[in-house]
Amino acid sequence: MTNSISWDHFSKVDMRVGTIIEAEYFEAAKNPSIKLLIDFGELGTKKSSAQITDYYKPKLLIGTQIIAIVNFPPKQIATMMSECLVLGVIDDDGVVLLRSDQRVKKGLKIG
Repeated sequence: MTNSISWDHFSKVDMRVGTIIEAEYFEAAKNPSIKLLIDFGELGTKKSSAQITDYYKPKLLIGTQIIAIVNFPPKQIATMMSECLVLGVIDDDGVVLLRSDQRVKKGLKIG
């Protein structure tokens, strides 16, 4: 069973749609990862490191719209300061990105 949270707690999590504009293997990361630069429209661009190498190649991620939490404090990951948390589904083989199935405006809020 999962722990319950209040609607108030959920409403504080700022999840947004962003478009990946740069992606490259993150060689300095402890676990195999891809370094991402994500455009969130009016919120600007944010960097993230995602452990998604089992399913994705950096070059093919450019232009992909993903879902990320944008209001966590920055976190140092190897040589980079991660500024958002890209969301995905964890399965037995890796992480599958959460994405919009329709093209939407960058920065729209998930609710």
